[in-house]
Amino acid sequence: MARDPSGSRPTGRRATVRVKTARGRTTSSQRWLQRQLNDPYVAEAKKRGYRSRAAFKLLQLDDQFRFLKPGARVVDLGAAPGGWTQVAVERVKAGAKAGRSTGVVVGIDITPVEPIAGATVLAKDFYDEDAPAELTALLGGPADVVLSDMAASATGDTQVDHLRIMGLAEAAHDFARQILKPGGTFVAKVLRGGTERTLLDLLKKDFAKVRHVKPEASRADSAEMYVIGTGFRG
Repeated sequence: MARDPSGSRPTGRRATVRVKTARGRTTSSQRWLQRQLNDPYVAEAKKRGYRSRAAFKLLQLDDQFRFLKPGARVVDLGAAPGGWTQVAVERVKAGAKAGRSTGVVVGIDITPVEPIAGATVLAKDFYDEDAPAELTALLGGPADVVLSDMAASATGDTQVDHLRIMGLAEAAHDFARQILKPGGTFVAKVLRGGTERTLLDLLKKDFAKVRHVKPEASRADSAEMYVIGTGFRG
């Protein structure tokens, strides 16, 4: 692949890796392993030190909508393992040297996350009653951006998985309403399946513009998409 000037796509070319069968390995696990080994975003994430290939989804969303501006205050809900938090730190210049716009990034996840330079990550449930106040204090004010790449563990039942991830997206939206400043941006993962229309209707009441997009880094066979709400009305 040719180099992408925005830095949001893989670089170089890689030979295809074939996975040999192994005792005790199921067909589905073998397919998953082969896909991982041949995924250019997985390889690029390792090369750049990102903790997940999902980092490229946020890079591509920000390349398109430019919401991670230098100096911005950002909250990353469900931050583990930290790929989105890393991108937010880079883009808003969190912890930058004096004389530059310095952003603030705070992640929160019930699962402990290894420290990320330039960010504060809380091992806490964002459903906790005191979470909005604690995050606002760490940010030094209301958030410019609230991010959510949260997803529940897959059950194998398409409808159940859809409802679970939409429940998380709706909870993230409710949280964002408490912490965003007027004009702010909300980004959340959803799954196609019908009930995302309810969330879009709610977002249209709170944001000047609402978009439904699928970044290139999302796998083609995945039902995931992202909603972007900009211009929070407060």
